[in-house]
Amino acid sequence: MEETTAANRPVRVLVADDEAMVRAGVRAILARDPHVEVVGEAGDGHEALALAGRRRPDVVLLDIQMPGLDGLTAVGRFRRELPALGVIMLTTFGQDDYIARALEEGADGFLLKADDPRELLAGVRAVGAGGAYLSPRVAGRVIAGMRAHRSAHPHRSLDRLTERERDVLAGLGAGLSNAEIASRLHLVEGTVKAHVSAVLTKLGARNRVEAAIAAHESGLIPPRGA
Repeated sequence: MEETTAANRPVRVLVADDEAMVRAGVRAILARDPHVEVVGEAGDGHEALALAGRRRPDVVLLDIQMPGLDGLTAVGRFRRELPALGVIMLTTFGQDDYIARALEEGADGFLLKADDPRELLAGVRAVGAGGAYLSPRVAGRVIAGMRAHRSAHPHRSLDRLTERERDVLAGLGAGLSNAEIASRLHLVEGTVKAHVSAVLTKLGARNRVEAAIAAHESGLIPPRGA
């Protein structure tokens, strides 16, 4: 299955980072994939918002610490002003509070600049197709934090989910889009969309990222590399 957001069209990406050298490096990595196209670069959050409004990318890669409007604050702005845009945090800073705030603000993915370049490509393809993506190290930290606080904050039980809903949740945990889940389960996309809504409601998850985390934390998805 081709990783594009529309027939014969690459995933359009906007890169926002205040360091030109970093932007150049990200552009070079993304250029390896013929199904990904960088449509613009921005040096801060304000410039990213303005450029996104004109270029209409599918995905924006946001650094956290930028002058003017930082990445974490920009996430909320993107969610309100361009709700269909996929937002991935790409940062040096992997502190738990940064990760938590980014997900709370509605980020669809979180990657570290120290991650393998293949994670960047995988994340862009997943989010560009309508899915969600956490790099293995970020997912590991999130899950570890959830387990550490399980007694005070019990993880979401999957008992309320039907067998089909568990299959859909497994797809969310793998970072798949609705179309990809539909293909895997031999369903129509509209049915998958309904199942995703039911899964989010039953788990009390605010978005696909939280559902994906619940899938990993509950053992539905084996750890990467297992």
